[in-house]
Amino acid sequence: MSTAAHSDQPEAVTVAITTGEPAGVGPELTAVALREAQSRWPAVRFTVLGDRALLEARAGAGAGWPANAEPVDIEHHALAAPAEAGKLNAANGRYVLGLLDAAIDGAVAGRFDAIVTAPLQKSTINDAGVPFTGHTEYLAERTHTPRVVMMLAGTGERPLRVALATTHLPLKDVSAALTIDGLVQTLRIIHHDLRAHFGLAAPRILVTGLNPHAGENGYLGREEIDVIAPALERARALGIDAPGPYPADTLFQPRYLKDADCVLAMFHDQGLPVLKYATFGEGINVTLGLPIIRTSVDHGTALDLAGTGRADAGSMIAAIDAAVTMARHKRQLQRHA
Repeated sequence: MSTAAHSDQPEAVTVAITTGEPAGVGPELTAVALREAQSRWPAVRFTVLGDRALLEARAGAGAGWPANAEPVDIEHHALAAPAEAGKLNAANGRYVLGLLDAAIDGAVAGRFDAIVTAPLQKSTINDAGVPFTGHTEYLAERTHTPRVVMMLAGTGERPLRVALATTHLPLKDVSAALTIDGLVQTLRIIHHDLRAHFGLAAPRILVTGLNPHAGENGYLGREEIDVIAPALERARALGIDAPGPYPADTLFQPRYLKDADCVLAMFHDQGLPVLKYATFGEGINVTLGLPIIRTSVDHGTALDLAGTGRADAGSMIAAIDAAVTMARHKRQLQRHA
C-alpha cells in the first residue's frame, strides 16, 4: 500500500475523519495530517467530525487548521463539556461515540466513501456508562456485521500486514474462541478484502499456530492439530492461499515474509508487538469485513503529548492515504463491474 498519490483518472471520493478523544492528540493530528493529505489528494473531499471551536483551538499545536476552503468541511458536533488537553472527562464519552455514529451512518448511507478514526479513550466511554470494548467491535455491532477482522499494516511497496483471529480477549479465553468455522470465515474475509480493497489478485496469507513451536506435534497443545490445520485445509479447498500453521517465534523473518501479503496471528499480542516494532508511528489499523471502509492510526490518545505540538502525525497521514486508496479502488471495481 503505497502512501503516494497515484491515479491516472482520480476518483471523486469523500473521506470522513472522526477526531476522537477531545483530551487526546486526535484533533491536532487531524489538522496536521489534512494539510499533507490535501497536497497528496487534491481531488478528494474531506469531512472532519468534531467540535469546531475545539478543532480550531487545538490545531494551533499543529501550526493551524488547514482550511476553511475546499475541499475540507467541518461537521460540527458540540462537546458535552469543556475539553482540556491531557485531562479526561467522562462527560465527553458520549460525544466521542456520537462522532463515530455519525461517520458510520454517513458511510452506510453513501455520503462517505471511507472513514478514518482518530484514537479514542475506551475508559472515558465506559465511565460515561456505555459498555465499550473498542472501535473494531463497535463498528461490527453498528453495521450488523457478524464477523470482522482487525488488521494492522505498515506502509510502502511491500508492507507487513498482520491480521488477528481474535482481538480484545483475555489470554485464557483465546483457545476456546478458536474454531474451524471461525478461522475459515476469517480467512475468507482477509482474502476477499485484500483483493477488493488492496488490489491483490491472489493474496498469500501465512498463518501462525497458537502454542509455542506450533504445538510441537501435540506435545505443547493440540489446537494446531484439532482446529488450525483443518481450517487451513478447508480454506485451501476454497482457493485461499493460506499455508501454516507456523511457529510464531520464527515466522516473522524476511525469508518467510518476502512472498506473503498478510500474516494471520491467533491473538492480539502474538502478532501486534512485531508489527508495531517494525512500523509504529507509520502503520495503520484497518477493519476488514465491514460493508464500509474504515482505517485508523496504530496508536492511542497520547494524553501526555496532547496540546504540545510534539505528536507525530505519520500514522494519521498513512491512515488517510490508505482510506483514499481503498475507496478509489472500490469505486474503480464498481465502475467496471
